[in-house]
Amino acid sequence: MSDVVLVAGAWLGAWAWDEVAAELRDAGHGVHPLTLTGLAEKRDVQPSGQQAHVRDVVREVERLGLRDVVLVGHSYAGVPVGQAAERIGGRLRRVVFVDANVPVDGESFLSGWPSEDVRRAIDDHGGYWPPPGPEDCAGQGLTDEQIARFLGGSTPHPGVTLTEPARLSGSLGDLPATYVKCLLDGEEPPPAAAGPLRGGRWEPVRLDTGHWPMFSQPRELARVLHAAAGRP
Repeated sequence: MSDVVLVAGAWLGAWAWDEVAAELRDAGHGVHPLTLTGLAEKRDVQPSGQQAHVRDVVREVERLGLRDVVLVGHSYAGVPVGQAAERIGGRLRRVVFVDANVPVDGESFLSGWPSEDVRRAIDDHGGYWPPPGPEDCAGQGLTDEQIARFLGGSTPHPGVTLTEPARLSGSLGDLPATYVKCLLDGEEPPPAAAGPLRGGRWEPVRLDTGHWPMFSQPRELARVLHAAAGRP
């Protein structure tokens, strides 16, 4: 079985994967949820930028001596995870983007979509993107209990990681990848993922749930990741 490194998106840490991780371990995988610098239990450390998050992922793979690695990036984390997938070279088995942004060389997480409100919020909150409220979770397939768990564990996200541009040396579409689109958050992946998906190397998967499937459908998401781990 593969080693699966799980990286959640903005505001979240390794804890967000608890249910998914349990399912994957039961299926026989090595599972390594990772908290990025500046979030959750690492919130007291301010990262120097997005590249700090890329290094977090690469260093975890190297620290654990992992081979045959499936890197999983959710939402924002797709940007650093996509860059890390390129950098770990032959250690990579597959990268899985879960309703995620994907890196574009020279562009940041906030590039390419209307982000004025996010930038203003970061300025107004001392350089951090504040966590969402219950209203932001409406229509995402979450129960009240799941919303409470998500919001209760969220921490402000360091804004500097959202504005630093990605750095890629090759074509992201050349990597073996699965893109999981969560349909309650829109039926189309971001434009940067559309080209690789059309190219045929990336496998498309659709889940009938919202943007945080690790809470709303952990068992179903674990099945998708298990299947992805079995693909070359």
